[in-house]
Amino acid sequence: MYSFFFGDFTWLQLAVLAVSAVLIGINKTGVPGLGTVPVILLVLAFPARLSQGLQLVMLALTDLVAVYCYRDHVNWRLLRRLLPWAVVGIGAGSLTLRFLITDDDVLRLVIGVIVLGMSLLNLWRRRYAELVERLARTRWFGRSFALLGGFTTQVANAAGPVMATYLLTLKLPKLEYMRVAAWFFMLVNWIKFPVFISEGRIDWAVVRADSAMIPFILIGAALGVMLVKRLPQQAFERVVELLVVLSALYLCGNSLFRLVG
Repeated sequence: MYSFFFGDFTWLQLAVLAVSAVLIGINKTGVPGLGTVPVILLVLAFPARLSQGLQLVMLALTDLVAVYCYRDHVNWRLLRRLLPWAVVGIGAGSLTLRFLITDDDVLRLVIGVIVLGMSLLNLWRRRYAELVERLARTRWFGRSFALLGGFTTQVANAAGPVMATYLLTLKLPKLEYMRVAAWFFMLVNWIKFPVFISEGRIDWAVVRADSAMIPFILIGAALGVMLVKRLPQQAFERVVELLVVLSALYLCGNSLFRLVG
């Protein structure tokens, strides 16, 4: 039974997969900034491209739960503005992986740099809040973030910090934030699914392993719903920002160490 679902995964890899499933569940329904932590855990425990396939299947499954939890009063106007540009970004990311980034160690570093860059972008948002608020009213600002979000989610499954930065500039209430994020990532991740299959990052072995993680995903989703109801708005934003910064620094540092070593 173990070999059917997990093949030659070690027990450590299985533990990382289970923890990541719980964290992805929490991320999708309650604490968006937590999404970069599974990126780190999986890319450290598995080959880079395999880690991304494992993560995307869990993300796509959890997106369905998140959309069900936040199905009411969705801001479709905002989503219609963002999604076409995100799709363009996905296409650009796919071309980059096919022709420019072919080595796993280089891909790890790229993932680290992307997440760190998004963290710095979020700090810039806080430092120049008034300027960012004015820019947020322009059309190109949202389109730029959607384009970057599509690119980073295709390359590294790490668009969470990008969209967190943009959505926080809009000062959305917690529940509206979660509704927009849930629907945006559900649509984007399911669009990515056939692309990942064509690139060899998802196969039946990945699907079997992730199907066994469904109970852990549901546990995380339930915990996330409880957390989002209990966290005050300011604390909610601070948790998102702190988790993004810490995980970005760790992943970037570890990637550099692997390349140098």
